[in-house]
Amino acid sequence: MKRLVKKIETLMAAATFAEAGEHETAREILKEEKRSDKREDARPIQRPRPGLRAS
Repeated sequence: MKRLVKKIETLMAAATFAEAGEHETAREILKEEKRSDKREDARPIQRPRPGLRAS
């Protein structure tokens, strides 16, 4: 949920700059968002180890 709220917030900020004629700033904001998404996707998924299961 946090991730969705952050994405919407970023899109709204970019839209605001674009409406004000600051197109390059809007593009930079969206590029930063894309970079942070890639970093989050690069994290490994943590799964429980097979030997540590409860019986």
